[in-house]
Amino acid sequence: MSRASPKHGKSRHQAPAGPTQRQLRAGELIRHALVEVLREEEFRETALQGVSVTVSEVRMSTDLKHAICFVEPLGAGVTGQETAEIVKALNKVAKYLRGRLSRHIAMKFTPDLKFFHDDSFANAARINSLFDNPRVQADLHPEDFPTPAASDDDGEA
Repeated sequence: MSRASPKHGKSRHQAPAGPTQRQLRAGELIRHALVEVLREEEFRETALQGVSVTVSEVRMSTDLKHAICFVEPLGAGVTGQETAEIVKALNKVAKYLRGRLSRHIAMKFTPDLKFFHDDSFANAARINSLFDNPRVQADLHPEDFPTPAASDDDGEA
């Protein structure tokens, strides 16, 4: 049997369909610990002072050595530019956060952290606004929106 032939009909080098259970568990562990670190720490970076940050998701690499952290700054009046500055500041202090994170988790390696803005909240708000549109509501609940009645002209007088 040659190495090139797939065993049991599957290729050995085929990428998995999604994250493994191990990656998901490690991501949640990192997310919870990172929330604690961000809550407890005071940063010298001006963009991070007095800002609350939600860590919505952490995606782990297959070897668990790299973590992509999706964050959303909380608070009224946080603009798109301020959000970009906050994410940039988090990436700047990522090595410091990694060191603080290592004290909160029991993993063989503490992963490298990379931060990205999570735009799923904005997408959810956009979808909700679409559902509030009267034309969409008419499609969702046709009984609440009467349609013009068809004329009953049978030719009888």
